[in-house]
Amino acid sequence: MLVCCLILAGCGDSSPSSNANEHAGHKPTMDVKLDVVGDQVTVTVTTDMTISPEHYGMARNAGEGHIHMYLDNDPKVAVKEDHMVFKDLPIGKHTLKVSLHNNDHTPYDVTQTFDFEIV
Repeated sequence: MLVCCLILAGCGDSSPSSNANEHAGHKPTMDVKLDVVGDQVTVTVTTDMTISPEHYGMARNAGEGHIHMYLDNDPKVAVKEDHMVFKDLPIGKHTLKVSLHNNDHTPYDVTQTFDFEIV
């Protein structure tokens, strides 16, 4: 009997970090548009996630957050609005990764990667 109780007690994990990507059952959607003109690219993100610059870096709130963008091998750029312009890009091929993140920077696991070229 004691063994059964111990086994059952060990099955539940009520700690808040038990599933870092659980968001009240909703995973946000994302659509990304790249507009390349000359030596710059304008990235526009449409999402049902609420982009909340006022809560950036704060506690997780389901359906709320910001965007991370990674251009080529550069460090991430945290974007707190629905668009970003990368200027003065060198001629050649580039890769852009766009992902949705919670206020606390944990990922929503919604990511898209794009290849584009500056001519």
